[in-house]
Order: sequence, then structure tokens, then C-alpha cells
Amino acid sequence: MSSLYKPFSVSEGPCKDAISKRGCTTKRQHPLTRIPSAQCFGAGGACSTGTFTPIPNIYPGRRNLAAAAIGGRKITHPGKAILAGGIAGGIEICITFPTEYVKTQLQLDERANPPRYRGIGDCVKLTVQDHGLRGLYRGLSSLLYGSIPKSAVRFGTFELLSNPMRDATGRLDNKASLICGLGAGVTEAVLVVCPMETVKVKFIHDQCSLRPRYRGFFHGVREIIRDQGVRGTYQGLTATLLKQGSNQAIRFYVMNLLRNWYKGDDPNRDMHPVVTALFGATAGAASVFGNTPLDVVKTRMQGLEAHRYKSTMDCAFQILKNEGPQAFYKGTVPRLGRVCLDVAIVFVLYEEVVKLLNNVWRTD
Repeated sequence: MSSLYKPFSVSEGPCKDAISKRGCTTKRQHPLTRIPSAQCFGAGGACSTGTFTPIPNIYPGRRNLAAAAIGGRKITHPGKAILAGGIAGGIEICITFPTEYVKTQLQLDERANPPRYRGIGDCVKLTVQDHGLRGLYRGLSSLLYGSIPKSAVRFGTFELLSNPMRDATGRLDNKASLICGLGAGVTEAVLVVCPMETVKVKFIHDQCSLRPRYRGFFHGVREIIRDQGVRGTYQGLTATLLKQGSNQAIRFYVMNLLRNWYKGDDPNRDMHPVVTALFGATAGAASVFGNTPLDVVKTRMQGLEAHRYKSTMDCAFQILKNEGPQAFYKGTVPRLGRVCLDVAIVFVLYEEVVKLLNNVWRTD
């Protein structure tokens, strides 16, 4: 047996002279340091000895979450993440929806028709001319109803997946953030994003028709389900899974990478909201350049003319054949502006709302 665990006698320990000295006290070490402890008491100099006694782990296979909350980014309870994410998503979409509207219109504007819009400014001008300023917010209701649960599911799933992967300081490995972001994106795609995006795209596309059919969100959903069944709200599921999965994988990876770089060796270093916003905008830009082709295919697969395509691959092939590779980056500029603003706002709001919740909702 190693001497590390071997009890020592008075003559061997730090109190070996306690018999000739009145009182001898040595600082007791924390048991996890595996250093034997000893303490001498009273006039007689009686000295008690001790050996290392490991603290049992009542949760085998799991690390101490309280220890992880001591430094770095505190572990966020999934319940708080769901609530904070929902609040952040609802506020964000009200601010940025016009850019989403313009992006969708440009993506639906196929070259073969010929195109109706000559660019971003022309799209905004014609929309306001035909429908007024409210026209830029057509489809907001479907996105607003969906953005709240979407962000809630996204952040809740991410925290649920990432919490067990964090180290003792709350730091998350970059590779783990990529995996957790992918899981969050796929989950939100299935539960919220696909039906929400399908309704939104159909609403926006319907506005371009000579005789629009949909009079509002609930009327539109009812008509879609009556004509196509529940499957009608899940058009382009494959493309949506690919788009959302890669979207969140890229965003959370870049955000976590920048956060770890910024904090360096000091996990307790605070991040100012401006810094969070800059990092969020960078993460958003990375996701735009990384998966806009998937976003274009998804939009086409969810439009009113989705019946023209046999599958996601057929849609991509037809776009490439009829419009060229540059068509896969239609709407990049408005999407870039919208996504950078979106991700920056969401991450800042999320972090700030979590801080507020920590003051009123104790989960430690």
C-alpha cells in the first residue's frame, strides 16, 4: 500500500514534538487533496491523526454540477433556458421580420419567370407601393407564433445536451458545442421550424398572387390542412432538417469558440452585452455563408409551387440546371443582415434574461 494512504504516528507526523510543546496545530487539508491531516489539542499535546477518506459520489457517472457553477459560465437550468429563449425569440422577430420578408421574396423570385424584383430596394419599394408598410410584415404572425417556441426549444435542448459535457469550471469544449448545436437545430426543425416556415413561405408567396387566398394565420393554416392534410405543413422537412441542423451547429460552435477565446484562462471573466452581440453577429454571418444554398432549397420546397419538385435533391438539381449555381445564394444579402441582427439580439437577450431569472428562480 502506498505511503500516501498509510496512517502515521505522532513521531512521524508534523506533531512529533507536541509532547514537549504546549499545543500544536497544523492546518487541516481538504480531503480531496489526499494529504493526511493531523491536529494536536490541549495541554497534554494529544495528537489525533487521520487518513484520506474519499467522499462517496451519490450520483455515479456524473460530475458535481455545483462545482461547475463556481467558475466560468454557470450551468443554466433547462427550464430557465426554455423561458429565456422564448422571450428572446419573440422580441427579436418583431425587430427583424422585414428583412426576412425581403429575403423570402427574392428567393421565390425565379429567374425563369422572369424575375419581378431587380434587387432589395426594388422589392421593398414595390411591396410598400402595392400593400403599404404593413406589407413588409405579411406573414409575421406565423413567424411570431413559431419564433417563441423555436427559440425556447433551441436553447432548452442545447443546455440539456451541453450541461453533462461541461468541465468543472462550466467550460464547454468546442467540438461538444458543435454536436449540441446540431442536436438543438434538428429538434427545433422537427417540433417547430418546419411547419412554421411552411406556413410563412406560403403566406408570403400567396401575397404575390392576383387573388390571395389566405386572410390570416389561422385561416391559412386551416386551408393548408384542409387541402393537403397535416403533411402540408411539413413540406421540405428534409431540407429544413439539413438547414436548421447545420445552422445551429455553426452558430453555437462559433459562439462557443469566441467565448472560450475571449475568456482565455479566466473562466470568471464577464462578457459585456456589446461583446456578446459582436460574437453573435459573427456566428450568424458564418451560418449564412455556410448554409444559404440549403435555405434556398428549403424555401422552394415550401412555396406554393413545391409540387414541381419530386424531392429535395430534384429541387436542387432543377435550380442548378435552370438558374445556375449563383441561384443558390439568392437573398444572401438580406439574409445576412437579418441573421446577424437576429443572432446578436437573441444571444444578448438570452444571456440577460437568464441573469434576471437567476435572481428570482433558484435552481442550484
